[in-house]
Amino acid sequence: MKQDRWAIVALLLLTISGAALAQTTQTAREPFGTPGIALQPFTFNPRFSDGSLIDLSFLHDGPAGSHGFVRAQGGHLVAGDGRPIRFWGFCLTEWSPGSTEIPSKADAPIYAAALARFGVNFVRLHFLDLPAPRGLIDGTVNDSQHFNAAQLDNEDFFIAEMLKRGIYIDMNLYVGRQFRAGDGLLAARPGKEPLFFDKRLIELQKDYAKQLLTHVNPYTKRAYVDEPGMAVVEVVNEASLYPGWTATNAYGQELTDLYNAWLKTHLSEAEFASLRRVAGVVADQPVPRLTRFEVRGAPKGRFDVESRFVTDVQSEFYTDMAAYLRKTLGVKCPIIATADHSHSGSGYAVEQATSLLDALDGHTYWQHPSEQPRNAPMVNDPFNSTLVELSRTPMAGKPYTVSEVNHPFPNQYACEGIPILAAYAGFQDWGGVVWYTFEMKRDPNWKPYVGDPFDMSLDPVKMPQFAAGALMFVRGDIDPARQTVTRSYTVEQVRDSLRDRSANRPYFTPGFPLSVPLLHGSRISSLDGPPPPPITADASGPFLSDTGQLVWYADAKRTGLVTIDSPRSQGLIGFVKANNKSVTNLAADVKNDFCAIMVNSLEDRPISACSRMLLTACDRVENTGMAWDANFTHARRGRSPSLIEPVMGTITLQNLDAAKNVEAIALDGTGKAIGDPISAVKTGAGWEITVGDPVTTWYLVRVIR
Repeated sequence: MKQDRWAIVALLLLTISGAALAQTTQTAREPFGTPGIALQPFTFNPRFSDGSLIDLSFLHDGPAGSHGFVRAQGGHLVAGDGRPIRFWGFCLTEWSPGSTEIPSKADAPIYAAALARFGVNFVRLHFLDLPAPRGLIDGTVNDSQHFNAAQLDNEDFFIAEMLKRGIYIDMNLYVGRQFRAGDGLLAARPGKEPLFFDKRLIELQKDYAKQLLTHVNPYTKRAYVDEPGMAVVEVVNEASLYPGWTATNAYGQELTDLYNAWLKTHLSEAEFASLRRVAGVVADQPVPRLTRFEVRGAPKGRFDVESRFVTDVQSEFYTDMAAYLRKTLGVKCPIIATADHSHSGSGYAVEQATSLLDALDGHTYWQHPSEQPRNAPMVNDPFNSTLVELSRTPMAGKPYTVSEVNHPFPNQYACEGIPILAAYAGFQDWGGVVWYTFEMKRDPNWKPYVGDPFDMSLDPVKMPQFAAGALMFVRGDIDPARQTVTRSYTVEQVRDSLRDRSANRPYFTPGFPLSVPLLHGSRISSLDGPPPPPITADASGPFLSDTGQLVWYADAKRTGLVTIDSPRSQGLIGFVKANNKSVTNLAADVKNDFCAIMVNSLEDRPISACSRMLLTACDRVENTGMAWDANFTHARRGRSPSLIEPVMGTITLQNLDAAKNVEAIALDGTGKAIGDPISAVKTGAGWEITVGDPVTTWYLVRVIR
C-alpha cells in the first residue's frame, strides 16, 4: 500500500463533515445488520494471547529455513529439500501514533510468538527504508544512506525471534524511501518511476540493498544473504513505468534523452524518419515522448515504439537488479520484481518485465477507501472479486504470491474476505497470501478498536478468521484445480491492452469468460506467443469448482453465497440465511442476514474424525460511535471498544463419526475461555451448538468419542 494512498485515506476518514454523517447506534440496522441483533462490545488483543486455547504453532515445521533455502521450482515455491511450501502472513507496518514498525527487544518475543500462534509463517517487512523511528534510516544526517544502529539492532533481534518460531522473512527493498540533499539527486522527491532509469537512484538502491542484505545479524550469526529463513527479496513495491509518464522535474528530460538514444539503436533509418514525421519534428530535434493525455489517441506506430522502449527500460532495470542481488551480493532466495497492483488497467506490459525474475506477485483490495468505496458484498460480484482480479497475473511455470490484500475497514461485509480468498488461493495453487496489514499497537495508551482501514491486529472478526485461513491454506486443505486454463498473448495484444479502458477489466482479454477462475485454474502461457484460442466457460452461476469443493452462488436475487467443503475445512460465507445451504459436516440456522461460518479441524484428521476444531462465526464489526455519511459509503472511525454483531442461532456439526459428546468453548479476544463450555444437543441432523451468547466470534469445539 502506497504511502501517499494512506494520506488520502487518513484525510478521508478524519475530515468528513459531522453535518453529513448519520450517527449509528447499537440498535440501528439501516442499511446494515439484522433486525433484532444489536452491536455488542468484543475486543481483540493478540499481544496477550499466550495461553490461548487456539495455538497454530504446530503448522510450523521447525525454525524457518531448517530444510534449506526456499527456491522457485516450476510453478511452486519449495523448501531446500524439495517439499512444497505455502506462505500465509502479514505485512508488518505501524501507522498509529507513538509506535514504530520495529518492536523493542522486550516486545519482539511477545509479538513473534503471537504471530506464530495465529498461523503466520511469513512476514513482509514493509517501509524499513523510512527514517527512524518508523524505519531503519538514520534521520539525523543529511542523506538516506545510513542506518540507525539501535533500530537495526532491534530489527535483527525481532527477525531472529520470528525465524526460530518458523516465520519466514520477505525483505521489501524500496517502499517509501525519503531522499535528502546529501543523496545528490536531480530532484528532492523523485517518486518511483525514475528508479528504472536514473543511474544515481539505481546506485543508491544497490547500496541500500548491500548494506541491508550483507549485514550480519548478531543474533543468528548470519548475513541476510546467507539466511535460509529469508524467503523472498522484493526489488520495489508497486512500481511501473508506462507510455505517457510525465515528470515536471529533470527526470522527465532525462527519460526523453534516454528515449532518443534508444531510438537511434533500435529503429532503422526509415522507421526513425517515419516516427519523426508522425511526431511532427524536424531532423535535428529530439522526438518527444507522449504525454498521458496523448496516449489513448496516439497513432499506433508511435505508441508501439514508446511501449517497446518502456518495456526495455523496465526489463533492463529488473534483470540488472536481480543480477546484482544474486551474483554480487549472493542472495539465494527467490527475487520478485514488483507486484501487479492496479486492476483498473492492464498489467501485462509490466509482467513482460517482472516475469523475467523468479516469481510473480499481485496486490488488490476489495473496494479500497481511496477508490470510491461502495460498501457492497463481494459475494454478489464474483467477476470483480479479489480472486478474479488476482488470478489474471499467474504465469505457467512461475510461482505466484499475493503480498497485499484486504477487505478494508469499515466494509460491513468484510467477514467474507479472508475465508473466500484462502479457499480460492488454495484452489488456484498460489504460493502465498499476505494480508495488509498487522500493526503491533504497542503504545500502552492505545485502546482496543479498529484504528484504520487496513490494520487487522485488533479486528475481532479478521483475526480469528486469519487463523482459520492459515489452517485451510498452509495445510493445503483445498485441492488444487484439476484443470488449468491457459491463455497466450501476442506482443501487439499486450501493448494494445495498455490503452484498453473498456469493460474488459480486470483481464483485459476480450471474450475471456471471467467465470474461469471460479471453475478452473488460470495461468498465462506466454506474453510473446500466438493469440489465445477461444475460451469458453459457463458464465451463469452457481459456479462449481472442478474439484467440487467450492461453489459460488450469485444471481439476480443479490444474495450471494460461497460454500467450502473439504475434509478438514468447511464454510458458509455470505447470505447464509437466505440460501439455506449446508456442506458435509456443517449446517447453520442463524438469524443474521449476512455472516461467515467456518469450521476447521485442528488435527491432521478430517472434521468427521477429529477431536478438536476451530469454529468461527462472524458478522460485521464497527467501533463505538462510528458515524456514516448519508450514502453509507464512508465513516468516521469512532472509538474504543470495537463492537460486533454476534452470529445468533444454531450451528450443526453433522456426520461426526462415533461422537458421544460435543461441546463448544466460547473464546475471548485473547483466545481464552469465556464461562463454561456450551454443550451441543444431539438431534437427528447432528450436534447442534447454540451461538451468540456469550458474545464472541470464535470457539474451540471438542468432540468426545
